[in-house]
Amino acid sequence: MDGKSDNLIEIEDLHFAYGTNQILKGIRLAVPRGKVVGILGVSGAGKSTILKLIGGQRRPSGGRVRFDGRTVHELDEKGLYEMRRDMGMMFQAGGLFTDISVYENIAFPMRELTDLPPEMIHDLVLMKLEAVGLRGSSELMPNELSGGMARRVALARAIALDPLLTMYDEPFAGLDPISLNVIAQLIRRLNDALGATSIVVTYDVSETLKVVDYAYFIHGGVVVAAGTPAELLNSGDRSVHQFIHAEPDGPVAFHYPGASYESDLGLPH
Repeated sequence: MDGKSDNLIEIEDLHFAYGTNQILKGIRLAVPRGKVVGILGVSGAGKSTILKLIGGQRRPSGGRVRFDGRTVHELDEKGLYEMRRDMGMMFQAGGLFTDISVYENIAFPMRELTDLPPEMIHDLVLMKLEAVGLRGSSELMPNELSGGMARRVALARAIALDPLLTMYDEPFAGLDPISLNVIAQLIRRLNDALGATSIVVTYDVSETLKVVDYAYFIHGGVVVAAGTPAELLNSGDRSVHQFIHAEPDGPVAFHYPGASYESDLGLPH
């Protein structure tokens, strides 16, 4: 036994605000090693902010985030750099470098972060592209890819160094049903094949609950529900039920909080 926790990530009483806008108000969650965990919630709930706090791009105003036994906001620059070598990230918009080929996009983190010889990098790049079904696209440029293909290349780059943790920020946004299903199944299959841990941040309920082991639903800056996909689907919480079943009316409001419409228009109440 190496004394490590069963959880790769532990988040305790996490608070964060952008100026006066309090986004997170005491989040508590854990991500077990080897599992795929979903973080669900409407747009603006703070899902992507949690990823930034895990990666150390943001610092919490309260609470803490621990990654593999390390408290993220206590690390210095060198410590953050070393920690991030254990993380892979699939960005919300893909984030591919537009002026270099698919091959060079996958090779980039290998060249920047390792001393591997070119021959080994070549084989590893083709291996990652084969894993996402795109080995034949290695010489294409990003602008020659369809939306689904670009997401798969971004996924291959995220796992280029076989990280302990891979984070997926809205991986299904804007995809057609076939591409969406392909990406979802790849996330599950690659996580299991690599023995890694994955976080999927999304508002896409139906596809996410097919592939995650456990999920958290965030609303109002806190975790309002957590459980297996079956437990969330059968949740009695009104906000969870509304979100899971895409109901227009319920506690999750459509309008951003503000003064009444009548007041803004100068009309009597």
